[in-house]
Amino acid sequence: MRRFLIAIAVSVALFSNPFALKAQFLGTGPHDEFRDTTILRPPAGSKVAVVVFEDLGCPACARAHPLEIQATQQTHVPLVRYDFPLEAHIWTFEGAVCARYIQHTLGAKLADEFRSDVFASQQMIMSKDDLHQFTAAWLQKHGQKMPKVIDPNGTLAKEVNADLDLGKRLNLGYTPTVVVVTRNEYQVVLGTKDGANDPAQILPIIKAALAKTTVAKAPNAKAPTAKAPVAKAPAAKAH
Repeated sequence: MRRFLIAIAVSVALFSNPFALKAQFLGTGPHDEFRDTTILRPPAGSKVAVVVFEDLGCPACARAHPLEIQATQQTHVPLVRYDFPLEAHIWTFEGAVCARYIQHTLGAKLADEFRSDVFASQQMIMSKDDLHQFTAAWLQKHGQKMPKVIDPNGTLAKEVNADLDLGKRLNLGYTPTVVVVTRNEYQVVLGTKDGANDPAQILPIIKAALAKTTVAKAPNAKAPTAKAPVAKAPAAKAH
């Protein structure tokens, strides 16, 4: 009876605290259908990173976006973004091109701000014309003028297509796909058919990955060993 009550108490504690079950970095999960996972690595010099494939018109991406930023800023790990605009969303490829234009002309920080503003204004953007009006107003607010042609030689579109190709190599099935990666392992937080797909888990899984990499790096303690007697070298003879 006592063992039964203890088992119930443990179960209640686990299920009343979902992080106790979910906030673990387990490595490669069983639910993804990824193929070429070589891109799921942190940038050089980092132990852990968050890799995100997103579509600027995806409502789920918009919900996950602020949690990705908050989690990576709090833990000081890199956030690696890839554009994966879906064909069904008629303006989002162009939106990714606009974000690239801002990144190249105004810098990465303002490009990230633009993406955040687009996510927050999704319901106002229904077409490419809406996107251009939004981008022109956004640039004017930041002291810039919208160019007549934002990508005259197609360079920015090539960058977006390169991200798309990476996602296809990975065999993405969903947006957003959010993966916490280490140098040797990864764990999908969002982007699987059967997974939890809960953006609130990004932060605790990052923390679990950081803890795991720290433990893996720590040297194993060795028990002290008795020192063998050191043989004395024969005294040197004077000549």
